[in-house]
Amino acid sequence: MPWVEEWPSQGACRGEDPDALFVQGAAQQQAKLVCRACPVRSECLAHALDTRTEFGVWGGMTERERRQWLRDHPGVTSWRTLLERAKDDHEGGRVGAAPRQRTGLVRDGAPHDGAVGRTARAG
Repeated sequence: MPWVEEWPSQGACRGEDPDALFVQGAAQQQAKLVCRACPVRSECLAHALDTRTEFGVWGGMTERERRQWLRDHPGVTSWRTLLERAKDDHEGGRVGAAPRQRTGLVRDGAPHDGAVGRTARAG
């Protein structure tokens, strides 16, 4: 599925009460369930990360989880570019294939493993 520009109109949350996604504490885990099967989860998450959205569940991540990602990956210049490429790789059957180098997208040149949102780690 190609990157969706008009993603808000296609989100799984479009029929939900917006306040249900702007909750705190343990209720955030329940709010994240709406995102599980969302067809535009990557687009939503990229928007929240690129705009540094502070509150609510976006793209299946809480504000705390997004802040952690931003701290862990300060060299990412465009989350949209990173997640769009990961989505293309994943849907194109590249999962498990040798990762492509993404200069300027991931700090220290850490390779991306092809799955949306995961960075390969040595271990």
